[in-house]
Amino acid sequence: MVAVLAFCAALYALGAVMGTPTRMRWTLIALVIGAVVLAQLVLPGGHGLRVATGGTAMPWLILLGVAALVALYRAGLGALRQRAQDKEPQVTQAPGHFADGELDRYVRHIVLRELGGPGQKKLKQARVLVIGAGGLGSPALLYLAAAGVGTIGVIDDDEVDAGNLQRQVIHRDADIGVGKVFSAERAMKAVNPYLEVKPYRRRLTDDIAADLIDEYDLVLDGTDNFETRYLANAVCVAQGKPLVSGALSQWEGQVSVFQPSVAGPCYQCIFPEAPAPGLAPSCAEAGVLGPLPGVVGSMMAVEAVKLITGAGAVLRGEMLIYDALWGETRKFGLKRRDDCPVCGG
Repeated sequence: MVAVLAFCAALYALGAVMGTPTRMRWTLIALVIGAVVLAQLVLPGGHGLRVATGGTAMPWLILLGVAALVALYRAGLGALRQRAQDKEPQVTQAPGHFADGELDRYVRHIVLRELGGPGQKKLKQARVLVIGAGGLGSPALLYLAAAGVGTIGVIDDDEVDAGNLQRQVIHRDADIGVGKVFSAERAMKAVNPYLEVKPYRRRLTDDIAADLIDEYDLVLDGTDNFETRYLANAVCVAQGKPLVSGALSQWEGQVSVFQPSVAGPCYQCIFPEAPAPGLAPSCAEAGVLGPLPGVVGSMMAVEAVKLITGAGAVLRGEMLIYDALWGETRKFGLKRRDDCPVCGG
């Protein structure tokens, strides 16, 4: 029996490597186990194949029963989710225009002198791309949705796992195994059904970055790798788009806005090259305080709202550092480098 189960596990792993659809992999495994059960029921006792596969059909029938119960549970859960989604309000309105009753949720924006009705209309007409639906992307996406940003794109190739839930508040336990962009889309729609969400389940790569970013007014970078950060920065500089950048490390976070076409440096002016391996460990390697991404991601959303509406002064040419361990914030100026390969000269 152990040998058969090991063979099934190897078959599933091989299918994963070859990119075979999950349903097809499980179908093949079901066929293998079905053949074993059939052999146990048909072949005479003492037959070599029966002995090699357990000698009796009982354990296999129990296994099939448990698998059937799990499948029924998952099917029922999926049906309940679909019913819940079907009951969500279907909102239709012209692009950039408010639906009936929509303005009621933005009253506390509208009474702000710096925003008002014109600012809220700018938010409604805005198109924002968030790179990463993880620690920083989670609060940023939720607050942008609640603030009334009309179109939000989110790009991420990862899926939710249990280790994300300590800090990535846009996802739920029931979302484990689901693509982060789809989990985030559901959460944003639950907060505000009046917005348009565009999920892209893939990495931001050279072949799509320019065309994708061109569709949006500004970009929030909540990734945790320098390759994506440099790519997003280069495209934003080339297109003159503002880039709101956030980063985390254990107890500390930083936020800045890069838009050298208006003022200040670009991201690569400040970080000319990626650090050597081990010098800038990821959150998975070094750890991170759970609430910290909420603080920094919310700051990123604030900068995005100010950029869209023209309220206040954004962190363009400045970086804000928040030290959660000691309850301190620091802000300092950033200068452009003439020899920067992206925005210099």
